[in-house]
Amino acid sequence: MNAFIGKTPFFRLLVPVVAGILTCVLFPNGRFHPFFLSLTGWALMFLSFFLGNKNQYRLRWVFGAGVSLFLFSLAINQYRCQERERAFLFPPESQHYTGIILDIPDVKTRSIACNVKVTHTFQQKVKLYLAPDEAARTLKPGDEIIFFATLQPFRNMGNPDDFNYVRFMQIKGFTATAYIAGSDWQKTGRQSNDFASWSQRSREKALTMYRSLIDENDARAFIAALTLGYKGDLSDDIQEAFRASGTAHVLAVSGLHVGIIYLIINILFFFLGNSGWRYILRQGLVIFTLWIYVSLVGGSASVVRAAIMLTIFCMGNMLHQRGFTYNTLAAAAFFILLFRPYSLFDVGFQMSFTAVAAILYFQPGLQALYRPKSKIGKYVWNLLTVSTAAQLGVFPLVLHYFGTFPTWFFMTNLLVVPLVGVIIYAAAALMAVGLINEATAGLIDQGEAMLQWIAETLADVTLRLVQISESLPFAQLTDNYITTIQLLLMLLFIFLFARFLLTHRARTLLTALSLLLAFQMTTLDNELHQPAPQLMIFNQSNRTEIALFADGKRHFLAIPDNGFIPHPQKRILHLSNNEITRFSAETPFPLDVLVLSKHAGFQVGQLVTLFTPSLIVLDSSIPRRAAQRICTESSKRGIDIHDVVRDGAFSLNF
Repeated sequence: MNAFIGKTPFFRLLVPVVAGILTCVLFPNGRFHPFFLSLTGWALMFLSFFLGNKNQYRLRWVFGAGVSLFLFSLAINQYRCQERERAFLFPPESQHYTGIILDIPDVKTRSIACNVKVTHTFQQKVKLYLAPDEAARTLKPGDEIIFFATLQPFRNMGNPDDFNYVRFMQIKGFTATAYIAGSDWQKTGRQSNDFASWSQRSREKALTMYRSLIDENDARAFIAALTLGYKGDLSDDIQEAFRASGTAHVLAVSGLHVGIIYLIINILFFFLGNSGWRYILRQGLVIFTLWIYVSLVGGSASVVRAAIMLTIFCMGNMLHQRGFTYNTLAAAAFFILLFRPYSLFDVGFQMSFTAVAAILYFQPGLQALYRPKSKIGKYVWNLLTVSTAAQLGVFPLVLHYFGTFPTWFFMTNLLVVPLVGVIIYAAAALMAVGLINEATAGLIDQGEAMLQWIAETLADVTLRLVQISESLPFAQLTDNYITTIQLLLMLLFIFLFARFLLTHRARTLLTALSLLLAFQMTTLDNELHQPAPQLMIFNQSNRTEIALFADGKRHFLAIPDNGFIPHPQKRILHLSNNEITRFSAETPFPLDVLVLSKHAGFQVGQLVTLFTPSLIVLDSSIPRRAAQRICTESSKRGIDIHDVVRDGAFSLNF
């Protein structure tokens, strides 16, 4: 199979697909007509067959240009189609809608979050937050509901250091959201029976079985995340511990997990042998079962990538061709981006493919540095080199998106990754024994109890190791964000410098050092052009938050509930209750900014008898109805107003 892939270089096919997606992003209003581009591509491919033997080699680029142009146009068309599917189309007024629950509802403190596919007119994915009553807790994947709501587009909070939630939900394919009271929705009694709904119901049954088999909450939540990709039961503290220790990748079902599942599936079909048509049947069944598992765990980019690569690997086994190559990786990226072009901007997609590319690139060289003689030594050294290679590729992305880097990752991964493999095997065995016990009325209870103890103990040990790693001194470097340009420069430097260590070519070293110099120059430029510190009133979920924002961080000040906020040039008064209206003034006191918070009873007519503000700022603790009333009153009096919930955070240079 790899010989076949070598003759069909997927990397060359991937380039026009990525170029088409980036073209749509960089030139959103560009007049690119996919039909004419596609037609031109087909014409060039057709023309290449009539060039004659004399010109066949010299003009071999004609066919390649046709293929590239066709794929370029196909990528543009796919991106635009999915862009239209993600456009907000819902009316501004409340309406009745019918939808299908897509996956397992996520039970939160004040609501139950459901991913819903609206059927009939709109055919779009929305995120609904249902009141947490008993009816909402009984919802299953595939259930059809009817609900009455005003669907709203997603909005960012408008704070300068906030996560771009709107873009994140767009990449995930969601277009709108709403909170639904318990009286505004109900089940229709119908249920979708498509494959996606069936797989998610099977996932929920597996979770229910885990809850009956494993008593300890954290261990159960950890095992569910490892094997089913379900992180709804994991506490925030545990997830943060995995991030800080550099082992967050084990919580997301990825190539590591899919590889272990592949081994388990392959063992299950061992009776079909290793040769002849039975072996071909065995590989086919492995592929089929593997993709059922992919559907079961949600089909994230990293899972699909691993599944495609293993599918190619199984097909290669049928043809007695083995091994993974860059082309296999490019094939996985090609098929994912062809059908899901928005995946290119998914952090999980970028980190998954970068990690595997780094392993293929760095690991052979790292492994050659030392040759252990014992099997245990070889296993440990292999694990260490794989982990180090992956981190070399991924850490620039981690700095770019999260600004953090775990310093003890090599030690923690060396201990955690082998345990994760054993836990997955133990969980699979426990699930199998549990199913047998359920069918035979407890025939092998002792075996189930033993496997339960093994799974829980190993999970507890793993969680403890992660928590210890998180608590070590200097466990994590924080607030070290790099720009997109710096990300590209760092990645190129790492790969070229590693290339120099293998080839010892001076030109490669000079290029790598030039990239490093460019990186340092951009860092210096960013330091010299730091924006001035700003006094900022943040939009922060129904509470007051006023701070000095500098160097990308919030520096909190002692702000009185009723009093002046210190500023070198502006007169800024903060009021959080209406007591000041008991006083009177012959002449209103001039203010640059009047900040109102918490109290719903502020009357603009009363305030202007005491102050003449150039601007009124409403923070996010003001109730919404009161905020709307104050905005209306201020507009009538010609006073400028800034509502941080509506307009985003308010800032002044300090």
